[in-house]
Amino acid sequence: MDSIWLDPRPGIATDLFVPDGHYDAVVAGAGLTGLVSSLLLSRAGLRVAVIESRFVGAGTTGHTTAKLSLLQGTTMQEIRKNFPAEVAHAYMEGNKEGQSWLLRYLDEVGVPHQSRDAFTYAVDASGREQLEKEAEASSEAGLQIDTLEDPDIGLPYAVAGALVLRDQAQFDPVDVLTALCNDVRARGVKVFEDTRLTGAGNSAPVEITTSQGLLFADTLIIATGTPVLDRGGFFAKLEPSRSYLAAYTGAPDGRPFPQGMYLSVGNPGRSLRTATRHGKPVLLVGGNGHPVGAGSPSAAARDLDLWAKEHFTVAERTHAWSAQDYRSVNAVPFVGPMPRGGGRIHVATGYNKWGMTNAVAAALRLSTEILGEETPWGAVLAHRTSGAAALAETGKFNAGVAKGLVTGWAHALTESNSRVAEKAPDDDEATAPGRTDGRVVHDGVHPVAESIVDGRTCRVSAVCTHLGGILTWNDEERSWDCPLHGSRFTPSGILIEGPATSDLKPADDRT
Repeated sequence: MDSIWLDPRPGIATDLFVPDGHYDAVVAGAGLTGLVSSLLLSRAGLRVAVIESRFVGAGTTGHTTAKLSLLQGTTMQEIRKNFPAEVAHAYMEGNKEGQSWLLRYLDEVGVPHQSRDAFTYAVDASGREQLEKEAEASSEAGLQIDTLEDPDIGLPYAVAGALVLRDQAQFDPVDVLTALCNDVRARGVKVFEDTRLTGAGNSAPVEITTSQGLLFADTLIIATGTPVLDRGGFFAKLEPSRSYLAAYTGAPDGRPFPQGMYLSVGNPGRSLRTATRHGKPVLLVGGNGHPVGAGSPSAAARDLDLWAKEHFTVAERTHAWSAQDYRSVNAVPFVGPMPRGGGRIHVATGYNKWGMTNAVAAALRLSTEILGEETPWGAVLAHRTSGAAALAETGKFNAGVAKGLVTGWAHALTESNSRVAEKAPDDDEATAPGRTDGRVVHDGVHPVAESIVDGRTCRVSAVCTHLGGILTWNDEERSWDCPLHGSRFTPSGILIEGPATSDLKPADDRT
């Protein structure tokens, strides 16, 4: 499950952690939002440190398709359903500014990027209705896109209709992170990898607890995908999802890959773009997104691979990976001061799979506000009020979470929960090379996550360390995933991502 952008993992220079440092601003998360925010603040003369729980690029930015596009599927009609027109317009203005800033920056530092036409397309009549709504909502928000009737948009299968926005952009996202990291460090910013944010006070200065030690800052920015501090209840306003991607080389005698950036409406969704690998074109295929912890991830990845091989002339699948995204239940990202943070803690989350433009827009907005000013579009978004549709969607999502919590515990306490045979494997079967499976069993009243990976058995607590959800086995990535709010753990219980801040305990640890 290696991202094409992280193969090989880039050798980005970072800094050794020094405890008890005091900074004007500490940024948690070395993705696009975090590094652009640190650059903007350091340009203004602030002393900044960036902390990253794993390594630069390990999160969503390093696993994205990296489409820098203002044409964003059905986003604008979703926003318009939840908010008045001025909010949709402000969202689009922020995205336009984010896109323009990033393109200028890439040109300044010499990071390659390619101009591409962006297409949103439908394969049936119901999808065409969504295209019409999206075109109308986009136009109202100040984005003029073209509608194509019965189009030939370069795909090897028929489509029922499409929207097109010319001259959008694509790039290698890890190239961008590398340039940003080098830039900020040259300006004196400290970048600490393997440093997980675990807590923060709200008095001045903010006392920041990390896995490596304490830091102090006048301002803390949390740009960690989903906030790892529960103040404000953002976990209850974000729907975590996983989607799958693969990269393919073309057959020598096959049809050339389509050169646009494509996204389908409806289910299952499909995302397409090209990239260059070792000087040769490769096709990136994405889709089959689902809520974290639901269904069989292995089946979803396998179905995507079969679809790609059915519709395109491919020679080899060179990479396969997945990404985790967080959707704001009202379709507009949450950016700004965190409740109960004393005005010193800020957050950016909920990009709904459009992180390239939204990440930069968030960084522009946060840095401007921290420096005592405000963008016109940011002011509108900051004071938006959710409408009835958004409130209903939030209620629906949290009702599902509550149901999942109850049913997860009920299942864990009554029977094994497994995507493999329910019988326990015998000794020879359990130690067989390559054998992988996982299930939740009960040990008295203690749910246990029991896995076998390449013959090694691990038994850890099956209770998520965030809010107590029962974990499910991810049969594609060999991880334990929480269906409530998206935290993920390795078979041995080490935290990978999500709102949780601590590892799972061993199964025999009752403390």
